[in-house]
Amino acid sequence: MSIISWIILGVIAGFLGSKIVNKTGQGILLDIALGIVGAIVGGLIFSAFGASGVTGLNIYSLVVAVIGAVIVLWAYHQITGNRAP
Repeated sequence: MSIISWIILGVIAGFLGSKIVNKTGQGILLDIALGIVGAIVGGLIFSAFGASGVTGLNIYSLVVAVIGAVIVLWAYHQITGNRAP
């Protein structure tokens, strides 16, 4: 996957993950960063269970990335003390 694909997937996953975790976004740059990290985390988790991780810019990869982004955002909120309402 190219860097542009990772950024697009990160933006979408970070935005959706932010809406799932706390109903508001974290800001575009933090959404991108946490979404990309979430895609990596989601890929690692899915690979650990024998499924394929992020395979490209498709719906399956988006689901994997959003699951990873939710996990990363939850951990981010636990560390920073910003609790979801």
